Amino acid sequence: MSPELAGIILVGGLLLLLGLGVEIAIAMGVIASMSLLFFQGKSLIQIAWTAWESLNSFTLLAMPLFIFMGSVFSGSGAVRALFGALDKWVGFLPGGLASVVIAANAVFGAISGSSVAAAATFSLIAFPEMERRGYAPRLSIGSIAVGGTLSVLVPPSLILIVYGSWENQSVARLFAAAMVPGIILSLLLLLTVMFWVKLSPDMAPQPPRASWKERFLAIKQLVPWIGVVAAVLGSIFGGLMTPTEAAALGAVLSLIIAWGYGNLNYKMVKESFLTGVRVTAMIGFIIFAARLLSFSFQDMGITQKISSYILSLPLGKYGIMTFLVILYLILGMFFDSLAMMLLTLPFVMPVLINLGYDPIWWGVTFVVLAEIGLITPPFGLNLFTIHGVLPKYSVVFIARSSLPLLGTMILMVWILIFFPKLSLWLPKILY
Repeated sequence: MSPELAGIILVGGLLLLLGLGVEIAIAMGVIASMSLLFFQGKSLIQIAWTAWESLNSFTLLAMPLFIFMGSVFSGSGAVRALFGALDKWVGFLPGGLASVVIAANAVFGAISGSSVAAAATFSLIAFPEMERRGYAPRLSIGSIAVGGTLSVLVPPSLILIVYGSWENQSVARLFAAAMVPGIILSLLLLLTVMFWVKLSPDMAPQPPRASWKERFLAIKQLVPWIGVVAAVLGSIFGGLMTPTEAAALGAVLSLIIAWGYGNLNYKMVKESFLTGVRVTAMIGFIIFAARLLSFSFQDMGITQKISSYILSLPLGKYGIMTFLVILYLILGMFFDSLAMMLLTLPFVMPVLINLGYDPIWWGVTFVVLAEIGLITPPFGLNLFTIHGVLPKYSVVFIARSSLPLLGTMILMVWILIFFPKLSLWLPKILY
């Protein structure tokens, strides 16, 4: 059987299973197993080899530690203190608390690495306060939905950890590469909120101005965040620790901070451990299934055929990049960002390398594209997370509220495509 026909059958089977509601990891595992048995004639022992090869990684060990750290911070009361402190420093900007939400998510992202956690946390903390002060629900929900995506880009990022392990790239370099784009995107989102409020002043009340005394007192509430971020990222960028060792340091520091806030108890620690286990197990299953499917596609020559076809398109370098951006925007509507990345990397990476793009640059650019998928219907995770916390607002309303800020994120993708040195400058300086 030709690789083209085998690829059509396998991809068609995968889409059929997904359409029937089968979980993405199970669907990939089933299709890969069928490929091994009926198309490749290989022993199913390949499943065990692939599981060991894909998950036996010291790099991936950072993942549960960062998840645990973010979960402890969320349960310690530190996030509420962060929101209150940044209100004193950023709340005077047009948009008031909406600007605070963006800034707080940028800081929270340096701790959690999870967009869903950020969306849920700020829906609980920020929205009730914004509703009480008279903010329009569109502005409140839009800033929470899009602001939460910063947690995927700002290091430590779980997607970048998985990408680094999958593509054998330095996670430390990927974290460094994400720093400048993360700051630029945060500033662009802040400017978008300010412009939105300037165009529609009724969206937000006039923000109160804090005195300098209140601002300096608020610094005390920022110290735990600044300390942990400096310790974790500083130890990585300074070459003192690997990302995994720095994650362990952050996990210990998060427990100390929870104790300082008086919220360190058995129930909270237990829930944080269980969160780390659940999320890591879910991600690990997807990694294993995607690696198995990738092996099948490569062994049958499907990967090479698809990559060659994309490169043969008469579009030129930027035309092919436009094709890939549109492809990921469409896939992001239906696939989880992690599954989307692992499914497409075997086909996309040969194309990017052939076009002369840096794998470190692509890791960061993909993360921004993945963020967009988190807030695009019908399956944007952030949309459903916020709907779960605020059920009176429909998923459609939440998606429409995110549209003004969504355009800013698409703009960021093109900024990275046309100015790749924005992400490569810091890794070059540090390493």
